[in-house]
Amino acid sequence: MKNMIAAATLLTLSITARSQAIHRFSIKEAIDYASKNSVQVKNSLLNYKNQEQVNRSITSEAYPQLTGNVGFTDNVIIATQLLPGEFAGQPAGTFIPIKFGTQYNTAIGANLKQVLFDGQVFVGLQARSTALAYAQKATEITEQNIRVNIYKVYYQLVLSKTQMDLIDANIARAQELLHNTTEMYKNGFSERLDVDKASVQLSNLQTEKVQTEFTIANGYLGLKVLMGMPIKDSLTLTDTLTYEMVRDATLNDVDYQYDDRRDFQLLRLNKDLNEFDIKRYRKMYIPVFTFNAGYTENAYRTKFDVFGKGDWYPSGYLGLNVAIPIFDGFYKDASIQKAKIALRQTENQMDALKITIDNDVKEAQLRFEAAMQTLNFQKKNMDLAESVYNQTRKKYEQGVGSNTEITSAESDFKQAQTNYLTALYNTVIAKIDYQNAIGKI
Repeated sequence: MKNMIAAATLLTLSITARSQAIHRFSIKEAIDYASKNSVQVKNSLLNYKNQEQVNRSITSEAYPQLTGNVGFTDNVIIATQLLPGEFAGQPAGTFIPIKFGTQYNTAIGANLKQVLFDGQVFVGLQARSTALAYAQKATEITEQNIRVNIYKVYYQLVLSKTQMDLIDANIARAQELLHNTTEMYKNGFSERLDVDKASVQLSNLQTEKVQTEFTIANGYLGLKVLMGMPIKDSLTLTDTLTYEMVRDATLNDVDYQYDDRRDFQLLRLNKDLNEFDIKRYRKMYIPVFTFNAGYTENAYRTKFDVFGKGDWYPSGYLGLNVAIPIFDGFYKDASIQKAKIALRQTENQMDALKITIDNDVKEAQLRFEAAMQTLNFQKKNMDLAESVYNQTRKKYEQGVGSNTEITSAESDFKQAQTNYLTALYNTVIAKIDYQNAIGKI
């Protein structure tokens, strides 16, 4: 029985291991994974493929349109026609009832239609590449937004490792302090109140660790969702982020171009499409030339035997049709004016986006500079707070310091750690926002 249980357990673990993938990702690998698995990216790529099919439908209008047709008619009651009586020598004003045709008629044929000239079709063909580029640019913007979010969440989780290290170090110090305080209490050099305060500090740190672990776990879930990764998969982040790495960071590409921003490129393509719309509506004033041709064979039978013996009678035609626009109640003019208004709106959006880009870049620069200065201050402050805490603890353990002093020093040290981590993250985010603002991410 024990062997069977062990075998079943191993089988279960083996199946679980096969169904649960293990990932160790750098930031680049995380972004590459998201570009292939994110639902948003997948849908954006489908929009691109949809535009390809729209282009095919536009192209089809320039190709010959061939239609086959098969028709069968059962004249259950053949219509009666009246012939003037004079045809048979009867007096004028009389009529002879007569039935023409057969009960069963069958027609098999084909019709051909070819647009020789249609201004709207030709403009549509010219706009295909621009429409495809517009869909491609929209996909790139979706990918860019996901990259930015992954950068921010990834580095937040990377810093959470440092945060956990600091919490563990604080717990270790609190445990040591509790142990030393307890020994001092046993030897009569400390009060029971001091032991209780040290216990409370340790308990608070342990509670903080649990809450932080919960927050980090939620962060990993959010990153998996963002990347399109199954929740059951294991994810480990391999990149690191230290003060030294961030301290030496600088802002490159200070001279930026509006066209480097994908959202600006998208508006430019939208402007091109607006211009194609105006051109298309103007072509509606030009006549449309169409070639038509048809061929049909007809069979007439008195019995329900269409494909039996009997003659088939062919017929065919060739035709050229010219549709000349004369008056449409000013529909074409209204369409042109609407397209012009849409063009002006796009131009206004481009002007507004230029202002937004300038603001985004300047704001990111100022935020980065402030974050960098704050980071340097907070690093020095944390180091100083640690030194103060260590000295205060030594004084306390030597019996020349109070519990109030060490409690205050411990609180200041924890706050300095929090401020340092916040400053470190803000500096990284400011750098990411700047790269995003200039379109280089």
